[in-house]
Amino acid sequence: MAKTVGDFFWERLYQWGVRVVFGYPGDGINGLLGGLNRFGTGKIRFVQARHEEMAAFMASAYAKFTGELGVCIATSGPGASHLITGLYDARLDHMPVLAIAGQQARTALGGHYQQEVDLVSLFKDVAGAFVQQASAPAQVRHLIDRAVRIAKAERRVTVLIVPNDLQDEAYEEPPRKHGTVHSGIGYTDRVIVPTQDDLRRAADVLNSGQKVAILVGAGALRATDEVIAVADRLGAGVAKALLGKAVLPDDLPGVTGSIGLLGTKPSWDMMTACDTLLMIGSGFPYSEFLPKEGAARGVRIDRDPGMLSLRYPMEVNLTGDSRDTLRALLPLLEEKSDRSWQQTIETNVAAWWQTLENRAMQSAEPVNPQRVLWELSPRLPDRAIVTSDSGSCANWYARDLRLRRGMMASLSGGLASMGAAVPYAIAAKIAHPDRPVVAFVGDGAMQMSNMAELITVQKYWREWPNKTWVVCVFNNQDLNQVTWEQRVIQGDPKFDATQSIPDVPYHRFAELIGLRGIFVDHPDDLAAAWEDALSSDRPAVLEVKTDPNVPPLPPHITLAQAKAFTSTVLKGDPQQRSMLVDTAKEVLSSVLPGHRS
Repeated sequence: MAKTVGDFFWERLYQWGVRVVFGYPGDGINGLLGGLNRFGTGKIRFVQARHEEMAAFMASAYAKFTGELGVCIATSGPGASHLITGLYDARLDHMPVLAIAGQQARTALGGHYQQEVDLVSLFKDVAGAFVQQASAPAQVRHLIDRAVRIAKAERRVTVLIVPNDLQDEAYEEPPRKHGTVHSGIGYTDRVIVPTQDDLRRAADVLNSGQKVAILVGAGALRATDEVIAVADRLGAGVAKALLGKAVLPDDLPGVTGSIGLLGTKPSWDMMTACDTLLMIGSGFPYSEFLPKEGAARGVRIDRDPGMLSLRYPMEVNLTGDSRDTLRALLPLLEEKSDRSWQQTIETNVAAWWQTLENRAMQSAEPVNPQRVLWELSPRLPDRAIVTSDSGSCANWYARDLRLRRGMMASLSGGLASMGAAVPYAIAAKIAHPDRPVVAFVGDGAMQMSNMAELITVQKYWREWPNKTWVVCVFNNQDLNQVTWEQRVIQGDPKFDATQSIPDVPYHRFAELIGLRGIFVDHPDDLAAAWEDALSSDRPAVLEVKTDPNVPPLPPHITLAQAKAFTSTVLKGDPQQRSMLVDTAKEVLSSVLPGHRS
């Protein structure tokens, strides 16, 4: 049998180092799947998701947790369009992902054929770096080579569209003649370091600062030691954007934790009082949580020049890899002799952790969601990988979970999409089957898409040498983050028609498909439940009945937010009594240390 385009396709991707592809089958990619079957799934593993969107999320997460190219595949028409949300997750978080989509036969295109969608146009925004539809066998080689190389080099999403009739044609190498392209494989990542003059200018700014604040994001994940060294030399505190939560362990006294709406008071205090700001590998979006414009001198480090001086106008912008740039910058930095600024930050951080404990231990109806994370932190296994969904559970993940060195963590950052936690956790286990994985997800996202992906876990978990895979579901029967946004931002009471969702026994669904199910509706049972879940001989769903009226208080309450909340009370909220009681408890826990009720 002659080698088909479908056969060549996987041979070439294997040469590029691809070993895993996430996807869902369909007749628009049968020729490619046949080629993969002949090539051998022992060489390139096909991971079958329940939905193409979840497959794209998995590819994005795989890239995050390995640093390698994530690959996903879908059939033509609806299969291809389903990929979009997961691909935007990768695009907005600067992850290298290649999406492969089928298409109707070339002779049918333009004929309003079944499942005919203009996929080049559909993918043009999310994969603007490179989206191409193949039209001839001799073209496929250079399309694969460029798609992979551009995705890896630019950390972008690329898309290849392959019509179904082309997939079964005999493969041909490009002939040696005019109008053909002869490409090759191989890419080594660049070492990007600013010039010595720019490094000196940055050092001058940082050395002159008396109150230096550092903000790190996902771009600093490989620079833990370097960030620690720079912060120590400058006497600086370090705040972490959500995607940078695993950059530094939370047991360091100068780490102020998360920043922004989900952030901490020490991060807010540090940013409002600093005279110098160093941003490292972060696209943190909310400028109002950074120093006021002109109040601090700034230095920013980023691989992507398009991100420089974005969010805050910087005096010196350094284009470079975070780790290599910090290594080059460190010898130019002077040791701060006055440590009063750093000591203030450390005092604030210690007081904040006490506040968080006090808040977590407040009574609720029935379980305080903050305590769910608080009880997990000391029990989280070494080398754990943690994922979180968007929504109110991300508040508690951002603030209450204490990561240790050697752990990994991520979520949908720039896109902040619901439904990413479970596919992220699956991809983490596919990438690192020997590491424990824990995911946090709200009941809204669980109902939206993530319950189905538990079936994917059921399909693959027996292959994992480490069986610890736990998804914790915050069951509060409320689309909680939006409910609080309606109250605090819009000044509207909870709108039951849009916000209340059905009560589903998630732990029983887990049991139904052969996983472990654990249910908690009393706070004193949380510790034992976590220990049970983490020691289970199979993946577990820990369902916790949490109180939707525990407020995700921002680190700083503005006058507008206070007025909006007051307006909510005056208009009457269906959960008004519980909401007011829980809010009062949260506020009291901040001003009266040790206060519990």
